[in-house]
Amino acid sequence: MTNTQQPTPKSSLAPVGGDRQTPDISRNAISQEIQSLNCTPAKYSHAIATFMRRRTHLSQYAQKALTDPSFAPYIINHGKVLGKLGDVSNIHDLQVLFKDTPNKENAPLTLEIGFGMGDSLVKMAQADRTRNFVGIEVHEPGIGRAAYLAHELGLTNLKVLNGDAIALLNNLPDEHLDTVQLYFPDPWQKKRHYKRRFVTTDRMTLVADKLKIGGIFHSATDWEHYALWMLEVLDNMAAFDNLAGKGNFSPRPDFRPATKFEKRGADYGRASWDLLYQKV
Repeated sequence: MTNTQQPTPKSSLAPVGGDRQTPDISRNAISQEIQSLNCTPAKYSHAIATFMRRRTHLSQYAQKALTDPSFAPYIINHGKVLGKLGDVSNIHDLQVLFKDTPNKENAPLTLEIGFGMGDSLVKMAQADRTRNFVGIEVHEPGIGRAAYLAHELGLTNLKVLNGDAIALLNNLPDEHLDTVQLYFPDPWQKKRHYKRRFVTTDRMTLVADKLKIGGIFHSATDWEHYALWMLEVLDNMAAFDNLAGKGNFSPRPDFRPATKFEKRGADYGRASWDLLYQKV
């Protein structure tokens, strides 16, 4: 069920999806951590991976999707050697991927970064077939599963690919995307790993460049420090306007399906936070 709780003022931030107050994490400390990270040269920051690839078991369905040529319409870089990070160096336009579909190349375009096992991405593509969706992921079980589900549902408005999202964004033209989604990214909990968090000023500047004016960046996390971190980063970027008001989180919108992990966490009292920003 969609939470209708209104965003909480900056002075008493609380997670959307629960009545608990956010633990007392110093906003000043988070701000200082971000400022320190912002001193990292942009070129160096872009070279730091925001993900870690892990060896995981492939289900028979994922294996089929990754190896059967009939799934090539769903996996952009299909047929490459299994177990390796996909090459996105030759992808410079995502809309052109839909030129032979009913939507053609002019439909609104959503890019989801790190779609996990693909449940939410597939549900969103199924719910809004007038919009084109592209998902990028590095873990093959999720890539295969998302492609398999899309094939089973007969979706023509969804493409997935294996690869580094930063490398892909660097290849795309500016003002190319209508929406960028980042749901439950790796929070990189240790301080020495904060530089790997996807939401940093440097990386979000790149995202802003690729969004159209009026485009949306939507993120969600269940890690409180990362939620406050994202709020601090994005609220201090001139390119973005917080749709809930500066210092506030947004209620989970109806169009974002709650994940199985999110629902299970809610059963144990773990909240999640949504952040919605518009490029100005």
